[in-house]
Amino acid sequence: MGKGSTIVSVAQMGSPIRGTLEVRIAARGVELEAARSEARDLVRRMLGVTQDIRGFYRAFRNDVLLGETIRRFRGLRIAGSASLWEALVTAILSQQINLRFAYDIRRELALAFGRRATWDGETFVGFPRPEAIARQRKSTLRTFRLSRAKAVAIQGVARAFAGGSLREDEIARLSDEEAIEKMTAIVGVGRWTAEIALLRGLGRVDIFPAADLGVVKYLAQGLLGHKVRARESAMRRYSERWRPYRGLALVYAYAELARKRKS
Repeated sequence: MGKGSTIVSVAQMGSPIRGTLEVRIAARGVELEAARSEARDLVRRMLGVTQDIRGFYRAFRNDVLLGETIRRFRGLRIAGSASLWEALVTAILSQQINLRFAYDIRRELALAFGRRATWDGETFVGFPRPEAIARQRKSTLRTFRLSRAKAVAIQGVARAFAGGSLREDEIARLSDEEAIEKMTAIVGVGRWTAEIALLRGLGRVDIFPAADLGVVKYLAQGLLGHKVRARESAMRRYSERWRPYRGLALVYAYAELARKRKS
């Protein structure tokens, strides 16, 4: 938010079914109304509070795979990133490596290039802005344990956002396929990366990243009874039964997989 900074904290009051969210804002160098507007947008985006789960529930409450899961996880929504830019970078970092390693690199990038704000003696670090990454050499980005391909992709995405050729408000107005086509024009951004970014960055409820390891292996074997990994094309065909809520269906399927692992 320009040179100012805003700290937003959210707490759930009450049960998941009838709960409310208590949002607290602390702003410095920012008009209060602007801070409130940004906070509302952040909560909508990151917690998915405006997602149409009622329509999803009505359509699939008797679904063989999801019906019981829907009743078990009432209120669950697609959790997201603070921006499409952040979601895209996180998706690139997560390509073909485990999430713990990816998020460790993400943390290092934030510490190196993110803005800082101190409130009541505690320092908060923001995700780096595109301009901060666009200024870096690929050799500098490689020092963060990035492959050459990932350094090229992240720098390309950063320059696209910083230069205006890629804009979140523009992507938000496009259909899913148009948005995917726009993002995959950047070197190093494939369909899976674009789909994850739309799911987590814009909360698109019908996005289904069929190439995801969680889909072709864990969903296929853990819930659908496959003995080996499924093909991306097969899982994409299977997901058609959940239109227009394939993204929400996937989130609930992942929740059920996590429950089964713990039981």
